[in-house]
Amino acid sequence: MAWNMPPSTRRERARRARTSSVFTQYGLVARKVLDALLDKYADEGLATIEADNVLSIQPFTELGSPAELVRSFGGRPQYLRAVRTLEQALYKPESDRPAA
Repeated sequence: MAWNMPPSTRRERARRARTSSVFTQYGLVARKVLDALLDKYADEGLATIEADNVLSIQPFTELGSPAELVRSFGGRPQYLRAVRTLEQALYKPESDRPAA
């Protein structure tokens, strides 16, 4: 709890993170993966999106194989960087966010 503000729910954090610039850096498939990761985060928490097997479960399997999904980011290092950037967007203090 910072600055006497109530804590944000995971769903609120996911909603705000959807406006992150990370979504503008990738193609359609990668953006769908990021969006699904935010849904998983909102429902299940951070550990789920950090899990090595997350791309092997629904709804990711509908988007492609784990290898195809990782390639949509340009490779594993780029995928992991995108996940870290998404996590930073989830926990960025509201005071650091641009006004809507």
